[in-house]
Amino acid sequence: MLLRAYGIARSLVMYHGIPGRHRRASRLYGQFLGPGDVGFDIGAHVGGRVRVWRGLGARVVAVEPQPDCLRVLRLFFGRDRGVALVPGAAGAEPGRARLALSTATPTVSSMSPGWIKAVTTDRGFARVRWDRSVGVEVTTLDELIAVHGVPAFCKIDVEGFEADVLAGLSRPLPALSFEYVPSAHDAALEALDLVDRLGDYAYNYSPIETMRLASPRWLDAAELRRRLERIRPRGRSGDIYARLRESGR
Repeated sequence: MLLRAYGIARSLVMYHGIPGRHRRASRLYGQFLGPGDVGFDIGAHVGGRVRVWRGLGARVVAVEPQPDCLRVLRLFFGRDRGVALVPGAAGAEPGRARLALSTATPTVSSMSPGWIKAVTTDRGFARVRWDRSVGVEVTTLDELIAVHGVPAFCKIDVEGFEADVLAGLSRPLPALSFEYVPSAHDAALEALDLVDRLGDYAYNYSPIETMRLASPRWLDAAELRRRLERIRPRGRSGDIYARLRESGR
């Protein structure tokens, strides 16, 4: 119990307690979301993005499978009619799956055994332990769209399960993001290929939690792949952003 409390407290400090992060995040996501828009937060964790998006006037669909994180989300947003909390995960098809939990570092809990195996070679994950698991309900992005409408922006941060989430999407979205971890480089490229097949996207990249786009201009998929190859030896993770060329704000 103490370890679980420590893990959640660590996440709360990371996503709600760092000065300046909220302002930077508002500037970043303000490029994609505005009043009345719908945002999908797939892997909402403890609601750092939910808080920012609500501040921008967007309605939020927050999908989160971790029981402890869901308790935090219900505490923070359970009475907010602009937030729809969806317990469970998103994937390629509806059903049930196992989620490997890291009690001390819940930010890296994952439904992808291959991703867990890949990142254990990274020194940054040397002390991480996935010490228990839970069964979770799985929906798809297509099902979420059928219920909540097409999101103006969709954030996917699911620790190596991004390609599975994108496999449950059959239409292009105006804009989205997904995580990139150099030690699981192939998983990010698989997700990138799926996005690129959905529509005519331009891409950018934000290094780990800086909330700033790295490139002054948007890139095509080939340019982004070259950039990720250069980043890979330095081992710095981050988020890849994609927006349809005809819908960029």
